[in-house]
Amino acid sequence: MSFKTRIEEKLTAAFQPASLEVIDESADHAGHGGWREGGETHFRVRIAASAFTGKSRVDTHRAINETLSAELGERVHALAIEAKGL
Repeated sequence: MSFKTRIEEKLTAAFQPASLEVIDESADHAGHGGWREGGETHFRVRIAASAFTGKSRVDTHRAINETLSAELGERVHALAIEAKGL
């Protein structure tokens, strides 16, 4: 299973988002720190979920990072997060 799919599945299970977009931006970072052959090292997540309503940006990012801790520890070097509540 790809890391993109893993990220999508974990975020969907944890937050039941109204919208979710996971973008592999690894190709844009070729040759930079953390990049690996084969990609799947740099991602952007755009997510909107009622679970984030009333939460601070820091709390929202912490929740997402905790949910994806295995992926962040395994291969994902960078994760850009664009999150909003409903």
